[in-house]
Amino acid sequence: RDIIDWRWYSDDYEVEINYFDLDGNEHETLLSRELGHDWGISFEELIFDGAKQCRNNCSFCFMQQLPDYSRDSLRFRDDDYRLSFLQGNFVTFTNIDESEEQRIIEQHLSPLRFSLHAISPDIRQQMIGAHAAHGLEVAKRLLDAGIDMHVQIVLLPNVNDGDELRNTLTWCYEQEGIKGVGIVPLGYTKHQTKFDASFNDESRALQFLETIEPFQMRAMKERGWAWVNAADEFYCNAYPNNVLDTLPPASYYGNFDMFDDGIGMVRSFVDDFTSCTDKQHALSKLCEDKRIHFVVISGEAQKPYLSALLERSPSGNCVEVLYVKNNYFGGNVNVTGLLCACDLIDAMNSFLANKSENYLFAIPSVVFNADQLTLDGKTLLEIQRAVPATVHVVSCQASEYFAEMIQIAHEIGETLHG
Repeated sequence: RDIIDWRWYSDDYEVEINYFDLDGNEHETLLSRELGHDWGISFEELIFDGAKQCRNNCSFCFMQQLPDYSRDSLRFRDDDYRLSFLQGNFVTFTNIDESEEQRIIEQHLSPLRFSLHAISPDIRQQMIGAHAAHGLEVAKRLLDAGIDMHVQIVLLPNVNDGDELRNTLTWCYEQEGIKGVGIVPLGYTKHQTKFDASFNDESRALQFLETIEPFQMRAMKERGWAWVNAADEFYCNAYPNNVLDTLPPASYYGNFDMFDDGIGMVRSFVDDFTSCTDKQHALSKLCEDKRIHFVVISGEAQKPYLSALLERSPSGNCVEVLYVKNNYFGGNVNVTGLLCACDLIDAMNSFLANKSENYLFAIPSVVFNADQLTLDGKTLLEIQRAVPATVHVVSCQASEYFAEMIQIAHEIGETLHG
């Protein structure tokens, strides 16, 4: 069925394989391997029988808020426990039957990532749909069977915040198998009519942080880390003028298990940025000698901390940030990873208007997927052809992209060509 079955049944030094050749003839063979060696067999996909699709009607589903002209691949809604185990996808357990539940327990597919959102039945049904109760029942049985989970809560104003959030966190804290909770704010685009507010204003973001603080303080005393973590947006929105001084320390995030959900990314970036001043000094010297200037592309969400970091940086004279507004999605979408080529091209061309200096643009790699495409289906080459300046792709980690920009500066001459 999937790579998990292969690993489960081939966990030995010999394995008997039945297979079909290209003519449809069945064969049988015995393979053997030495200690520490792989089988030497690779697979094109992790799942061989197709990913399980989501059958929910979540009120906040981002994929249902995409513009009609979005790529079809962006609209595929998976809700597959195997991808949760293999890749860290969050799932609701609403489409799991008894045999799949037993398989999870037998093969001990742990930890899994569970989209809980709320604990009260009526609120869960309001948020997730008709199968919400089944998902929670499965989760409880898996927890009782020893399956560990990382829990995600998508927070909606006046729906699952306040007292409902306190009740949900209280239940989670009582479950030994729930190893941590990550809370992310509602994200909405301009291509829908249900939402027009999230936690983007200071007062609402601050009120939320005050709600989870008692749980964090208790967890710090009893577990050594905060256990429940807020997405970075909450801190940037609550403290837009001094987020660097109010951001939680790294100890709050434990092993950074929710990093890919934007939880702890800012903390990690800030620590990395401040640890590489030698690279920043070196880049500044090179840019001065070569008479070049770097412009780092960023979403508007990074402004509260990135501008402050560069103001204190020795590279501040040769590196600036171009904050790009996300017009493709609109709404409150403002993170770098959701920027599209159309907005990048418009922003870079507007920036270059009436400028005569030698500018080099640096686009974070998170803008591109594994096929090197942006969310609106464009390649780096297409972007480069549309902008009369040199455009590079760099890492998202400060220490890495400073090193990459140093390498670019070494290789470039005093006359730049777009």
